[in-house]
Amino acid sequence: MKVIVIGAGLGGLALANGLRGTGVDVAVYERDASPVTRGQGYRLHLGDVGIDALASVLAPERSAAFLAAAHTPTPRFVRLDPALRVLEERDFGGRHLSVDRQELRDALLADVKGLVTYGRRLTAFQAEGEQVIARFDDGTTATGEVLVGADGAGSAVRRQYLPHARVVGTGLTQLYGKIPREPAEDLDHVFSAVTGPCHRVVGIAHTRDYATLSFSARTKDLPPEPHLLRSLVMEMTSGWHPRIRRMLADWREIFPLALRTSVPIAPWDTTRVTLLGDAAHTMSPAGGAGANLALRDAASLAAALAGGRPLIPELRSYEREMLRSGFAAVRACAADGARILGQDPLPAGDEAEPVA
Repeated sequence: MKVIVIGAGLGGLALANGLRGTGVDVAVYERDASPVTRGQGYRLHLGDVGIDALASVLAPERSAAFLAAAHTPTPRFVRLDPALRVLEERDFGGRHLSVDRQELRDALLADVKGLVTYGRRLTAFQAEGEQVIARFDDGTTATGEVLVGADGAGSAVRRQYLPHARVVGTGLTQLYGKIPREPAEDLDHVFSAVTGPCHRVVGIAHTRDYATLSFSARTKDLPPEPHLLRSLVMEMTSGWHPRIRRMLADWREIFPLALRTSVPIAPWDTTRVTLLGDAAHTMSPAGGAGANLALRDAASLAAALAGGRPLIPELRSYEREMLRSGFAAVRACAADGARILGQDPLPAGDEAEPVA
Protein backbone atom coordinates (compact mmCIF):
# COMPACT_ATOMS: atom_id res chain seq x y z
CA MET A 1 0.00 0.00 0.00
CA LYS A 2 1.13 3.54 -0.77
CA VAL A 3 0.06 6.51 1.35
CA ILE A 4 0.28 10.06 -0.03
CA VAL A 5 0.63 12.71 2.68
CA ILE A 6 -0.09 16.33 1.82
CA GLY A 7 1.85 18.59 4.19
CA ALA A 8 5.22 18.25 5.93
CA GLY A 9 4.28 19.93 9.20
CA LEU A 10 4.42 18.18 12.54
CA GLY A 11 1.51 15.84 11.84
CA GLY A 12 2.55 14.86 8.33
CA LEU A 13 6.15 14.16 9.37
CA ALA A 14 5.00 12.24 12.45
CA LEU A 15 2.82 10.05 10.24
CA ALA A 16 5.73 9.39 7.87
CA ASN A 17 7.87 8.37 10.84
CA GLY A 18 5.14 6.11 12.18
CA LEU A 19 4.82 4.32 8.82
CA ARG A 20 8.56 4.08 8.14
CA GLY A 21 9.70 0.47 8.26
CA THR A 22 6.18 -0.99 8.48
CA GLY A 23 5.98 -2.11 4.86
CA VAL A 24 3.69 0.79 3.95
CA ASP A 25 5.10 3.02 1.21
CA VAL A 26 4.73 6.71 2.11
CA ALA A 27 5.42 9.92 0.19
CA VAL A 28 5.05 13.42 1.64
CA TYR A 29 4.42 16.50 -0.52
CA GLU A 30 4.90 20.00 0.88
CA ARG A 31 3.95 23.29 -0.76
CA ASP A 32 6.81 25.25 0.86
CA ALA A 33 10.13 25.31 -0.95
CA SER A 34 12.01 24.10 2.16
CA PRO A 35 11.41 23.35 5.85
CA VAL A 36 12.53 26.89 6.79
CA THR A 37 10.70 28.92 4.13
CA ARG A 38 8.40 30.73 6.59
CA GLY A 39 8.13 31.38 10.30
CA GLN A 40 5.49 29.23 11.98
CA GLY A 41 6.10 29.93 15.64
CA TYR A 42 8.62 29.24 18.36
CA ARG A 43 7.75 27.38 21.53
CA LEU A 44 5.30 24.45 21.67
CA HIS A 45 3.77 22.78 24.70
CA LEU A 46 3.77 18.98 24.84
CA GLY A 47 1.72 17.14 27.44
CA ASP A 48 1.22 13.43 28.02
CA VAL A 49 -0.71 12.99 24.77
CA GLY A 50 1.99 14.56 22.60
CA ILE A 51 4.91 13.02 24.48
CA ASP A 52 3.48 9.50 24.17
CA ALA A 53 2.64 9.99 20.50
CA LEU A 54 6.09 11.33 19.70
CA ALA A 55 7.73 8.40 21.47
CA SER A 56 5.58 5.96 19.48
CA VAL A 57 6.47 7.31 16.02
CA LEU A 58 10.14 8.30 16.35
CA ALA A 59 13.02 5.86 16.49
CA PRO A 60 13.63 5.12 20.21
CA GLU A 61 17.07 6.71 20.39
CA ARG A 62 15.92 9.85 18.59
CA SER A 63 12.82 10.19 20.75
CA ALA A 64 14.82 9.70 23.95
CA ALA A 65 17.43 12.28 22.95
CA PHE A 66 14.85 14.88 21.93
CA LEU A 67 12.68 14.48 25.02
CA ALA A 68 15.68 14.49 27.35
CA ALA A 69 16.84 17.82 25.90
CA ALA A 70 13.42 19.50 26.23
CA HIS A 71 12.67 22.10 28.88
CA THR A 72 10.43 21.14 31.82
CA PRO A 73 8.35 24.08 33.09
CA THR A 74 6.47 24.25 36.38
CA PRO A 75 3.20 22.36 35.64
CA ARG A 76 0.95 25.35 36.22
CA PHE A 77 -1.07 28.03 34.44
CA VAL A 78 -0.85 31.46 36.08
CA ARG A 79 -2.93 34.51 35.17
CA LEU A 80 -1.87 37.93 36.44
CA ASP A 81 -3.09 41.50 36.14
CA PRO A 82 -0.96 44.32 34.66
CA ALA A 83 0.50 45.01 38.14
CA LEU A 84 1.62 41.32 38.24
CA ARG A 85 -0.85 40.41 40.98
CA VAL A 86 -1.97 36.80 40.69
CA LEU A 87 -5.59 36.46 39.56
CA GLU A 88 -5.75 32.73 38.91
CA GLU A 89 -3.56 29.64 39.32
CA ARG A 90 -4.26 26.21 37.94
CA ASP A 91 -2.05 23.19 38.65
CA PHE A 92 -1.77 20.46 36.02
CA GLY A 93 -1.05 16.79 36.50
CA GLY A 94 1.05 14.62 34.22
CA ARG A 95 4.13 15.52 32.17
CA HIS A 96 4.72 18.85 30.48
CA LEU A 97 7.54 19.91 28.19
CA SER A 98 8.32 23.13 26.34
CA VAL A 99 10.06 22.56 23.01
CA ASP A 100 11.25 24.67 20.13
CA ARG A 101 9.02 24.12 17.09
CA GLN A 102 11.91 24.03 14.61
CA GLU A 103 13.88 21.58 16.77
CA LEU A 104 10.83 19.30 16.93
CA ARG A 105 10.37 19.56 13.18
CA ASP A 106 14.07 18.76 12.65
CA ALA A 107 13.75 15.67 14.85
CA LEU A 108 10.70 14.52 12.91
CA LEU A 109 12.41 15.18 9.58
CA ALA A 110 15.74 13.50 10.35
CA ASP A 111 14.76 9.93 9.46
CA VAL A 112 12.29 10.68 6.66
CA LYS A 113 14.05 13.37 4.60
CA GLY A 114 14.10 11.13 1.56
CA LEU A 115 10.31 10.76 1.67
CA VAL A 116 9.54 14.49 1.42
CA THR A 117 9.21 16.47 -1.82
CA TYR A 118 9.13 20.27 -1.41
CA GLY A 119 7.62 22.89 -3.67
CA ARG A 120 4.50 20.84 -4.55
CA ARG A 121 1.17 22.59 -3.97
CA LEU A 122 -1.89 20.33 -4.22
CA THR A 123 -4.50 21.66 -6.65
CA ALA A 124 -6.94 18.73 -6.72
CA PHE A 125 -7.34 15.01 -6.16
CA GLN A 126 -9.61 12.35 -7.58
CA ALA A 127 -10.51 8.83 -6.54
CA GLU A 128 -10.44 6.09 -9.17
CA GLY A 129 -11.46 2.70 -7.84
CA GLU A 130 -9.00 1.72 -5.14
CA GLN A 131 -6.59 4.56 -5.92
CA VAL A 132 -6.40 8.28 -5.26
CA ILE A 133 -4.57 10.60 -7.64
CA ALA A 134 -3.10 13.86 -6.28
CA ARG A 135 -2.49 16.69 -8.75
CA PHE A 136 0.02 19.46 -8.11
CA ASP A 137 0.48 22.97 -9.45
CA ASP A 138 3.58 22.04 -11.46
CA GLY A 139 1.60 19.53 -13.53
CA THR A 140 2.90 16.43 -11.73
CA THR A 141 0.75 13.77 -10.08
CA ALA A 142 1.11 11.13 -7.38
CA THR A 143 -0.98 7.99 -7.02
CA GLY A 144 -1.62 5.90 -3.93
CA GLU A 145 -4.22 3.89 -2.10
CA VAL A 146 -4.72 6.52 0.64
CA LEU A 147 -4.49 10.32 0.60
CA VAL A 148 -3.96 12.13 3.92
CA GLY A 149 -4.56 15.85 4.32
CA ALA A 150 -2.00 17.03 6.86
CA ASP A 151 -1.84 20.49 5.32
CA GLY A 152 -2.98 22.66 8.20
CA ALA A 153 -5.79 25.10 8.84
CA GLY A 154 -5.92 26.17 5.19
CA SER A 155 -6.02 22.56 3.99
CA ALA A 156 -6.51 22.14 0.23
CA VAL A 157 -7.55 18.54 0.86
CA ARG A 158 -10.32 19.59 3.25
CA ARG A 159 -11.58 22.33 0.91
CA GLN A 160 -12.25 19.79 -1.84
CA TYR A 161 -13.22 16.82 0.33
CA LEU A 162 -15.42 18.58 2.91
CA PRO A 163 -16.48 21.91 1.39
CA HIS A 164 -19.05 22.36 4.16
CA ALA A 165 -16.36 22.27 6.89
CA ARG A 166 -15.66 25.78 8.13
CA VAL A 167 -12.57 27.39 9.64
CA VAL A 168 -13.47 30.84 10.98
CA GLY A 169 -11.68 33.77 12.52
CA THR A 170 -11.75 34.30 16.27
CA GLY A 171 -11.59 38.09 16.01
CA LEU A 172 -8.08 38.00 17.47
CA THR A 173 -4.55 38.44 16.20
CA GLN A 174 -1.60 37.19 18.21
CA LEU A 175 1.90 38.60 17.83
CA TYR A 176 4.61 36.03 18.49
CA GLY A 177 8.21 36.80 19.43
CA LYS A 178 11.13 35.89 21.67
CA ILE A 179 12.77 37.42 24.73
CA PRO A 180 15.75 36.33 26.86
CA ARG A 181 14.82 33.93 29.67
CA GLU A 182 16.24 36.00 32.51
CA PRO A 183 13.62 38.82 32.76
CA ALA A 184 10.85 36.20 33.14
CA GLU A 185 12.75 33.58 35.14
CA ASP A 186 10.11 33.40 37.91
CA LEU A 187 7.33 32.97 35.33
CA ASP A 188 8.57 29.58 34.10
CA HIS A 189 5.19 27.85 33.97
CA VAL A 190 3.41 25.89 31.27
CA PHE A 191 1.92 29.29 30.47
CA SER A 192 1.69 32.68 32.16
CA ALA A 193 -0.88 35.23 30.98
CA VAL A 194 -0.91 38.89 31.94
CA THR A 195 -4.43 40.06 31.17
CA GLY A 196 -5.29 43.72 30.83
CA PRO A 197 -8.20 45.90 29.71
CA CYS A 198 -10.03 45.11 26.45
CA HIS A 199 -8.77 41.50 26.57
CA ARG A 200 -5.22 42.54 25.72
CA VAL A 201 -2.98 39.72 26.88
CA VAL A 202 0.78 39.23 27.20
CA GLY A 203 1.66 35.54 27.22
CA ILE A 204 4.98 34.17 28.51
CA ALA A 205 6.39 30.64 28.24
CA HIS A 206 9.95 29.35 28.50
CA THR A 207 11.99 26.96 26.40
CA ARG A 208 15.49 25.70 27.12
CA ASP A 209 17.18 28.63 25.36
CA TYR A 210 14.70 31.52 25.35
CA ALA A 211 11.22 32.55 26.41
CA THR A 212 8.37 33.28 24.05
CA LEU A 213 6.37 36.41 24.49
CA SER A 214 3.05 36.87 22.73
CA PHE A 215 0.58 39.73 22.64
CA SER A 216 -3.09 39.15 21.80
CA ALA A 217 -5.64 41.79 20.91
CA ARG A 218 -8.72 42.29 18.78
CA THR A 219 -7.65 42.27 15.15
CA LYS A 220 -9.51 45.52 14.50
CA ASP A 221 -7.34 47.24 17.13
CA LEU A 222 -4.06 46.35 15.42
CA PRO A 223 -2.64 48.13 12.36
CA PRO A 224 -2.05 46.24 9.11
CA GLU A 225 1.46 47.72 8.85
CA PRO A 226 3.92 45.34 10.61
CA HIS A 227 6.42 48.11 11.39
CA LEU A 228 3.82 49.85 13.60
CA LEU A 229 3.00 46.81 15.75
CA ARG A 230 5.70 47.19 18.40
CA SER A 231 5.00 50.87 19.04
CA LEU A 232 1.25 50.22 19.25
CA VAL A 233 1.75 47.38 21.74
CA MET A 234 3.84 49.71 23.89
CA GLU A 235 0.99 52.23 23.79
CA MET A 236 -1.58 49.55 24.66
CA THR A 237 0.46 48.47 27.71
CA SER A 238 1.20 51.96 29.01
CA GLY A 239 1.04 51.87 32.80
CA TRP A 240 1.61 48.10 33.02
CA HIS A 241 4.26 46.79 35.44
CA PRO A 242 7.80 47.93 34.53
CA ARG A 243 8.93 44.31 34.15
CA ILE A 244 6.37 43.71 31.42
CA ARG A 245 7.46 46.91 29.72
CA ARG A 246 11.11 45.79 29.85
CA MET A 247 10.18 42.40 28.36
CA LEU A 248 8.35 44.13 25.52
CA ALA A 249 11.37 46.38 24.94
CA ASP A 250 13.49 43.20 24.52
CA TRP A 251 10.95 41.58 22.17
CA ARG A 252 12.45 40.35 18.89
CA GLU A 253 11.66 38.27 15.78
CA ILE A 254 7.98 39.26 15.99
CA PHE A 255 5.36 38.12 13.51
CA PRO A 256 1.54 38.34 13.54
CA LEU A 257 -0.87 35.43 13.22
CA ALA A 258 -4.64 35.70 12.88
CA LEU A 259 -6.18 33.11 15.22
CA ARG A 260 -8.72 30.75 13.68
CA THR A 261 -10.84 27.81 14.77
CA SER A 262 -12.72 24.95 13.14
CA VAL A 263 -16.48 24.69 13.55
CA PRO A 264 -17.32 21.11 14.63
CA ILE A 265 -19.10 18.95 12.05
CA ALA A 266 -20.54 15.44 11.96
CA PRO A 267 -18.44 12.45 10.93
CA TRP A 268 -18.42 11.92 7.18
CA ASP A 269 -18.68 8.74 5.15
CA THR A 270 -15.22 7.18 5.24
CA THR A 271 -13.27 6.84 1.99
CA ARG A 272 -9.61 6.53 1.04
CA VAL A 273 -9.13 10.23 1.78
CA THR A 274 -8.69 11.37 5.39
CA LEU A 275 -7.36 14.24 7.50
CA LEU A 276 -5.27 14.83 10.58
CA GLY A 277 -4.30 17.69 12.87
CA ASP A 278 -5.27 21.26 11.98
CA ALA A 279 -6.61 20.13 8.61
CA ALA A 280 -9.43 18.46 10.58
CA HIS A 281 -9.68 20.42 13.84
CA THR A 282 -7.96 23.80 13.95
CA MET A 283 -8.24 25.28 17.45
CA SER A 284 -7.43 28.35 19.49
CA PRO A 285 -3.95 28.22 21.07
CA ALA A 286 -5.51 29.04 24.45
CA GLY A 287 -5.50 25.37 25.49
CA GLY A 288 -2.03 24.49 24.21
CA ALA A 289 -3.48 21.34 22.62
CA GLY A 290 -2.99 21.69 18.85
CA ALA A 291 0.46 20.12 18.47
CA ASN A 292 -0.39 17.35 20.92
CA LEU A 293 -3.48 16.29 18.99
CA ALA A 294 -1.72 16.48 15.62
CA LEU A 295 0.92 14.09 16.94
CA ARG A 296 -1.71 11.78 18.43
CA ASP A 297 -3.68 11.77 15.18
CA ALA A 298 -0.51 10.82 13.31
CA ALA A 299 0.36 8.00 15.70
CA SER A 300 -3.22 6.65 15.62
CA LEU A 301 -3.44 6.83 11.84
CA ALA A 302 -0.06 5.13 11.43
CA ALA A 303 -1.27 2.25 13.61
CA ALA A 304 -4.50 2.00 11.59
CA LEU A 305 -2.69 1.95 8.23
CA ALA A 306 0.12 -0.40 9.22
CA GLY A 307 -1.96 -3.03 11.01
CA GLY A 308 -2.81 -5.09 7.94
CA ARG A 309 -6.53 -5.02 8.73
CA PRO A 310 -9.33 -4.03 6.30
CA LEU A 311 -8.63 -0.43 5.29
CA ILE A 312 -12.01 1.33 5.38
CA PRO A 313 -13.10 0.02 8.80
CA GLU A 314 -9.72 1.02 10.23
CA LEU A 315 -9.96 4.51 8.74
CA ARG A 316 -13.54 4.84 9.99
CA SER A 317 -12.49 3.94 13.53
CA TYR A 318 -9.56 6.38 13.34
CA GLU A 319 -11.79 9.20 12.07
CA ARG A 320 -14.47 8.75 14.71
CA GLU A 321 -11.98 8.99 17.57
CA MET A 322 -9.97 11.77 15.88
CA LEU A 323 -13.12 13.87 15.49
CA ARG A 324 -14.42 13.10 18.98
CA SER A 325 -11.21 14.13 20.73
CA GLY A 326 -10.35 16.86 18.23
CA PHE A 327 -13.66 18.69 18.41
CA ALA A 328 -13.80 18.28 22.19
CA ALA A 329 -10.48 20.15 22.26
CA VAL A 330 -11.80 22.74 19.80
CA ARG A 331 -14.68 23.50 22.14
CA ALA A 332 -12.51 23.56 25.28
CA CYS A 333 -9.90 25.81 23.64
CA ALA A 334 -12.63 28.13 22.36
CA ALA A 335 -14.03 28.44 25.88
CA ASP A 336 -10.59 29.23 27.33
CA GLY A 337 -9.93 31.58 24.43
CA ALA A 338 -13.15 33.47 25.12
CA ARG A 339 -12.49 33.70 28.86
CA ILE A 340 -8.79 34.57 28.77
CA LEU A 341 -8.18 36.14 25.35
CA GLY A 342 -11.64 37.48 24.53
CA GLN A 343 -12.10 35.56 21.30
CA ASP A 344 -15.44 35.41 19.53
CA PRO A 345 -17.83 32.61 20.59
CA LEU A 346 -17.51 29.37 18.67
CA PRO A 347 -20.27 29.24 16.00
CA ALA A 348 -22.79 26.45 16.24
CA GLY A 349 -21.88 23.41 14.15
CA ASP A 350 -23.69 20.38 12.79
CA GLU A 351 -22.44 17.40 14.75
CA ALA A 352 -25.34 15.02 14.27
CA GLU A 353 -24.37 11.53 13.15
CA PRO A 354 -24.88 11.06 9.41
CA VAL A 355 -27.83 8.95 8.32
CA ALA A 356 -26.66 5.53 7.15
